[in-house]
Amino acid sequence: MKSEFDIDFLENATEVLRAIAHPIRIVIIELLFENNKLSVKEIHTRLGIEQAVASHHLRIMKSRGVVEVSREGKNSFYSLTHNNYYFIVETLKKVI
Repeated sequence: MKSEFDIDFLENATEVLRAIAHPIRIVIIELLFENNKLSVKEIHTRLGIEQAVASHHLRIMKSRGVVEVSREGKNSFYSLTHNNYYFIVETLKKVI
């Protein structure tokens, strides 16, 4: 029996949700939505975590297209690729 669902979409959606599904990543999404863009230093300072930990979580989200990075001089700034990632978090707050 052939499925009528778009398997590629479902697999991609699952991977994106996995990339979001961590307490630190959820907070990073909120910070980026509120501030438009932040450096790794700003993120790790605001969260009170090691810079390597912040970088690790940003790398996971970047690999799934949740965040993007832009360079300004020596600094790298992260931002959400779509504000809708924030709305996913907000929806979770409403239903949990």
